[in-house]
Amino acid sequence: MDDRLGRGVVQRAARSRAVGSSEDEGINQQPVVQVEVGSLTTADSPRLSGENPEHLEALAAAQSPLPPIIVHRPSMRVIDGVHRLKVAIRRGEETIAVRFFDGDEAEAFVLAVRLNVTHGLPLALADRKRAAERIITSHPVWSDRKVASVTGISPGTVADVRKRVTGGAPGAGIRVGQDGRVRPLDGSAGRRLAGQLMSENPHLSLRQVARAAAISPETARDVRNRLRNGEDPIPRRRRKPLAATGEPVVDRRGDLDSLAILRPPARPQREPVLDRATTLNRLKADPALRYSETGRNLLRLLTLHTLWTEEWEAIINNLPPHCTGVVAGLAGQFADLWTEFATRATRNIAKVG
Repeated sequence: MDDRLGRGVVQRAARSRAVGSSEDEGINQQPVVQVEVGSLTTADSPRLSGENPEHLEALAAAQSPLPPIIVHRPSMRVIDGVHRLKVAIRRGEETIAVRFFDGDEAEAFVLAVRLNVTHGLPLALADRKRAAERIITSHPVWSDRKVASVTGISPGTVADVRKRVTGGAPGAGIRVGQDGRVRPLDGSAGRRLAGQLMSENPHLSLRQVARAAAISPETARDVRNRLRNGEDPIPRRRRKPLAATGEPVVDRRGDLDSLAILRPPARPQREPVLDRATTLNRLKADPALRYSETGRNLLRLLTLHTLWTEEWEAIINNLPPHCTGVVAGLAGQFADLWTEFATRATRNIAKVG
């Protein structure tokens, strides 16, 4: 076997990891350790047809060191690198370079699919479709595009797979997109609320309406244009009777309270609270915070709390039952810490004043 072919396989594998997702980059930052080959298992691979003899020979012919394999630490299962493990066994090596992954089984499978889709030997189409079925089952709120980005098939194909897996049942009323944002499956309620907000408060910006109605600014723009043209804010093809959705319309106008636009604040003794995201962006632009380690740590902590109401609801509703109590306890402790933080910060303001 020409050694150039072997080197090409190794280089393609390295390039695929270099352009991987942030999750993959996190894996690449894990320390490399030597692990006994006899302690590893190759079960539950997304590659249903097993090893490819030609790819195995190409790797065996490579003279340069092969990249470390990825192993699920709890199960010692190879997530990525079965062919490299087989080469090590063929060469009589007792250990192999490993980077460990510590997530659960479902996360390990997603990572295995993502890595193998962009690998020197990509997964076959049948393997990717089967992987999509499993990921849709383990991550039912993931959007078609998010599943497609992992499995390497088109969003339309993922939609077809979802219909087959779920039997056409709509399931949860939300989807988590590639950007991590939570969005409703049916945007009719958001459009309806946006139209109402624009009619009652014509001075609101598109972004303010979009945030309150949980829709995109572009959707808010379309609603505004429809209202100006005397049309219904919901396109005819999307109209559904309120009772047909089976879900109440979520009125998020309370979110606009933070902008001090619709109603006065609930506690008149306090100054109106500005929009959290806007306030945080101003803090991020402050050199006193940006260029100090403690300031950057504070900004990272504050960023975690700028999720929309629906995003918090999605997190709560998808908490595994076995760890809900622990998470609730930690949340209470963190709330106490923030309360103490706010109290001490207020005291500092008083001292400065």
